[in-house]
Amino acid sequence: MNGELVIDVRDLNKHFGDKHVVRNVSLQVRRGEIFGFLGPNGSGKTTTIRMVCGLLTPDAGTGTCLGFDIRRESAKIKRQAGYMTQKFSYWDDLTIRENLDF
Repeated sequence: MNGELVIDVRDLNKHFGDKHVVRNVSLQVRRGEIFGFLGPNGSGKTTTIRMVCGLLTPDAGTGTCLGFDIRRESAKIKRQAGYMTQKFSYWDDLTIRENLDF
């Protein structure tokens, strides 16, 4: 297996108001590796994934996804990474095709 890191983030943090939803998350995922991200509802999984994919800017922390900086090159990450929520809860006014295109 190629040892290239496709995700390499350190000390990610995110607040929503007074709520600290992601606290000092660091992780590395190598090309070809299957990585499970498990935890109870409200534990910050989706927020972390959204930061890694360039959809949400972290309050603190650094890192790369697909070789692009998660802070400065989020548009490049979004062009190459796909992200699909568990259900279309936020975009139920779009068709399935429109959600996939989005």
